[in-house]
Amino acid sequence: MKTLSCDTVRHASSSQQPKARTYKGARVLTLVLISIAVLVIDAFTKRLVSHVSEGTLIVGPYLGIFDIRFVKNTGAAWGIFSNATFLLGVFSVVLCTGVFVYFLTTHHRMNWAKTIGLALIIGGGFGNAIDRFALGYVIDFIETTFIKFPIFNVADMGVTCGIVIFLCGLFVQSSHPHTHEEASRIHDAQECSV
Repeated sequence: MKTLSCDTVRHASSSQQPKARTYKGARVLTLVLISIAVLVIDAFTKRLVSHVSEGTLIVGPYLGIFDIRFVKNTGAAWGIFSNATFLLGVFSVVLCTGVFVYFLTTHHRMNWAKTIGLALIIGGGFGNAIDRFALGYVIDFIETTFIKFPIFNVADMGVTCGIVIFLCGLFVQSSHPHTHEEASRIHDAQECSV
């Protein structure tokens, strides 16, 4: 096995700092861009369906899977917390802000799956919060036809998919905490500090 001198390890470590900063910048940019994309797509699709009366079937069903039906949701899924839309909006903003702070404080340990998952959660959470504050309700419109399930929207899909992707990233990261190259670099750096 190739042994590195302490000077070589220090030099390699210092030469990788710009790369690490670039990688961090790419993750932050990815998080922001995906969050904004979810917000924009969510707002656009809600605007497309909100011109009809509540409860109206707009189109569908598609492949026997879902149809598009406009409803106003003043609570959460399955009708819980009905008429608590303002408090749910505040909760969404606080939660999304907390998720963003978590990302900023742990960015050095973030893999791409966790970054993308958090971005989807933030974009979806803020998308529904904007509805709650601006309209007093959330516009939902995707209705499953093959199973009884609450009507949802793009923001809800962002949050749900974001949680799944984040948990997958967490699982992968805990299964493989260090690549061989990282483990070797950590080992060499530890030997130099002795």
